[in-house]
Amino acid sequence: MIRREGPSDGRPRGGDIDSRIDWSRLAAACRHLLPPRAVVAAPQELLAYDSDGLTLHRWQPPLVVLPETTEQVVALVRLCHREGVPFVARGSGTGLSGGAVSEQPALVIATSRMRTILDLDLDNRRVTVQPGVINSWVTRAVAGEGFYYAPDPSSQVVCSIGGNVAENSGGVHCLKYGVTSNHVLELEVVLPDGTVTRLGGGLAETPELDLRGVFIGSEGTLGIATAITLRLLRAPQSVAVLLADFTSMERAGEAVRLVTAAGVQPAGMEIMDNFTLNAVNDLFGREEYPKDARAVLLIELDGQEEEVAAAVEIADGLCRQAGARTIRRATDPADRALLWKGRKSAFAAVGRISPTYYVQDGVVPRSALPSVLAAIEALSRRYDLPVANVFHAGDGNLHPLILYSAREEGEVERVQALGAEILRLCLEAGGSITGEHGVGNDKRCYLDWMFAPDDLATMRLVRQAFDPRGLANPGKIFPTPARCGESQRRQQERQVPGLALQGVDVF
Repeated sequence: MIRREGPSDGRPRGGDIDSRIDWSRLAAACRHLLPPRAVVAAPQELLAYDSDGLTLHRWQPPLVVLPETTEQVVALVRLCHREGVPFVARGSGTGLSGGAVSEQPALVIATSRMRTILDLDLDNRRVTVQPGVINSWVTRAVAGEGFYYAPDPSSQVVCSIGGNVAENSGGVHCLKYGVTSNHVLELEVVLPDGTVTRLGGGLAETPELDLRGVFIGSEGTLGIATAITLRLLRAPQSVAVLLADFTSMERAGEAVRLVTAAGVQPAGMEIMDNFTLNAVNDLFGREEYPKDARAVLLIELDGQEEEVAAAVEIADGLCRQAGARTIRRATDPADRALLWKGRKSAFAAVGRISPTYYVQDGVVPRSALPSVLAAIEALSRRYDLPVANVFHAGDGNLHPLILYSAREEGEVERVQALGAEILRLCLEAGGSITGEHGVGNDKRCYLDWMFAPDDLATMRLVRQAFDPRGLANPGKIFPTPARCGESQRRQQERQVPGLALQGVDVF
């Protein structure tokens, strides 16, 4: 038996999990199920798993395992189910909501060694991969045949497909092509009791309840995906990128509004503020973007050659109408990649200036971008904390980066308070507390700002249907009285009209 002696009904309780589980015995049991060196138990090695990309939250797990096959995942999950051990699925650890770590001791099942492309079916434009396959590898595997995989988070060279599924990740091209859920056809899933099932099918549309859609974005609370069938797209005939610089963020926001209102459908629209673009310039060691610009706007247009040529002229004219000073055009693949490299390096560039920063992930309607960004600037001054803004402008998905020093007493609390204020701004504008980074444990105390108790109860029922014992990624998504009582009190004190039943999908 893995458990130490003592009364138990088999259900994990956050406060006493560690006292009821013999982690040394559990490690020994795992070693019987996995290849050598697939069990990580040494404290110094476990340090690598104490956070995800959001380093604000750190909890070192007692044990990490590295399976390579579905069968091994099944054996591990069945062991956890039999012994009442909570577990957390982890991909590349690039998430930004604390979703891959657990504040209560839990077994981390890391899928980073499950990196095989299982099947490639170009006739039907689909590919099946293990969850540890890196996002950019999918396109690399099919680019020579004229195909690609559309969802492209900024971390696509390191983030895994399994993690993308768990968080329903987006990326710079989600404006036109949608997020992960729009490109997953079928999932092989190990449920929290060790049962293997398939959700969805090989076709884009199937007649059953869309449990595939329920699973995508559930942040590891419903099980572990071990094989994922993705939809591939044909590479467009023509692609062009425009880079426009502006003397104010408001003018850049107006350009976004004008372009989308004109019926032009960009593949992506991204904005970086002055702080961020100069951080990128410093990272590259050259002036890639005009250093005196208050904001730069990247617009990518793709499709048939004549269609793209016409859209470029329209977008160029509308950017100038909004006040663009200069506009660069790039159609050569190398030039396009260079313009996008700066945007996709933005977080790393800011990290060179401030090793600790806190990334938020609110969403607002496009029309509210100027006012919300101005309000964020005012909050930055009030809290005396620098905020760098880089975001998916086309769908209003903001990624403000709050810079701080973790060594200063009380600084973390101020950062979290500012982050909460930013999320409230997004809700007051008719938006959401998250667009693509998930709720995790970072935003769980704000979920009741968006949803009424009945809505949350219904979501919990869905989770319980998959995981009655609450073993899969415990403590995520939903607010709890012990952790979020203060959040609930603030919500009562500062009711935001019309927010109780927003109906924004968090799964």
